[in-house]
Amino acid sequence: MTPDQARGGRFADRAALLAGQAGVAFGWAPEAFWRATPAELMALVRAVTGETVAPPDRATIAKLMEAYPDG
Repeated sequence: MTPDQARGGRFADRAALLAGQAGVAFGWAPEAFWRATPAELMALVRAVTGETVAPPDRATIAKLMEAYPDG
């Protein structure tokens, strides 16, 4: 299946193509692809393409620490 065929295809066809691409790009076996969250996949894509996300600022970290205390 070509990328052009998968673009207009069913979810299963598009997912199979993406799983194959993840295998080639990241060395993932199919099981790793299906266990990964969309956020994990996007983080790897961003790392490979050089797209960066700003780290959280102090206020955000403080809110997270308050909401999710360690102990």
